[in-house]
Amino acid sequence: MAVLRRILPRLESGSHALLGPGDDAALVAASDGRFVVTTDLLVHGPDFRLAWSMPFELGWKAAATNLTDVAAMGARPTALVVAIAAPPSTRVSVLEGIADGLREGLAALAPGAGVVGGDLSASAVLTIAVTAFGDLEGRAPVLRSGARVGDVIAHAGRRGDAARGLALLFAEATDAAGEPDATLAAVLREREPDLLRAQLAPSPPVLAGIIAAEAGATSMLDVSDGLARDGRRIAEASGVAFDFDSAPLGDDVEGVRLALAGGEDHGMLATFPAGGDIPKPFEVIGRVVEGAGRMLLDGRDIEADGWDPYSSWDGRSG
Repeated sequence: MAVLRRILPRLESGSHALLGPGDDAALVAASDGRFVVTTDLLVHGPDFRLAWSMPFELGWKAAATNLTDVAAMGARPTALVVAIAAPPSTRVSVLEGIADGLREGLAALAPGAGVVGGDLSASAVLTIAVTAFGDLEGRAPVLRSGARVGDVIAHAGRRGDAARGLALLFAEATDAAGEPDATLAAVLREREPDLLRAQLAPSPPVLAGIIAAEAGATSMLDVSDGLARDGRRIAEASGVAFDFDSAPLGDDVEGVRLALAGGEDHGMLATFPAGGDIPKPFEVIGRVVEGAGRMLLDGRDIEADGWDPYSSWDGRSG
C-alpha cells in the first residue's frame, strides 16, 4: 500500500523486535518467556480534537498512554502495534505526523521499544488503537491487589497539569458556539505551552514503573483518571483505604482538588512497605490504612471524583 510505504520508514521497530513490519505478524523477544500486553483507543471527539492537537502530538500521546499501562505492571515496554482508522479525506501528512509522534514518543519515554506492525482502515471518525507489549525481565508483576495496611503511598509524575491544560482549552480555545477553534488554540499554545503539552502530549515517567518494581512496590497503576479515582481502584482490589496528605498535593485547595480529581497526567501511583527507601522520582503522598475502598484526605473521607468517559453514557445509544 502506497500510504504504508510512506509511513513505515518514519517508524522504528526497536531493539526488542526479532521481526518487524512486513509479514502477517511481528516477532518480539521476551527474555523470561512472559510478556505484558495492553491496549487503548484514542477517538476523535471524546479523546482528542483535531482543532487542538497536532498529528505529532496525537502519535506521542498514543504512545505515552499505552507505555504507562505496561510500566505500571513493572514491565519494560518493548513494542507497539498501531491501527489507525481515518476518514478518506485525511491527508497522508496527518498520518505521517502521527507516525513521527509515535517514533519520538517511544524514543523519549521508552528507549528500545518500537512499532512492529499494525493496520490502516477507513472510518468516519479518526481513531488510533494501540496495543503495547512489555517484558517483566524475570520480575513478578506488580498488581493493584498488593497494597497492605501500613504501606506508604507514593507518586511519580505531574499532578493536575493535564486537567489545567484541558480547562484552558475549553475556556479559551473554543468559538462562540463552543466548538474547538484551531486559531485560538494556537494563540493559547504560545502563552501556555507547558500546560497544553501536559494535556496534548504528556511526558509521564514511564521508566519509574520499573524502578518501583525493583524497589519492592506492593501495588501500582498509572494515573489516567485522577489520584482519588485510581487510588480507589487499588484500595478496592487490595481491601484497604488510602489516606492522602494534602501538603504534597498542592499549595491551595484548588491545587489539591486538581491533583486528586484531574485525569490524564499518567503518573505512577504505587505503594511501598513502610520504613524502606522510596526510590526517586517517587514522592510520598499518604499512607495505606484500614477500610476497604475508602478514600481519605488528612484523615477525612472524600469522594473519589475523577475523569470518567462514561459519566453521561446511558449504554443504549449505538
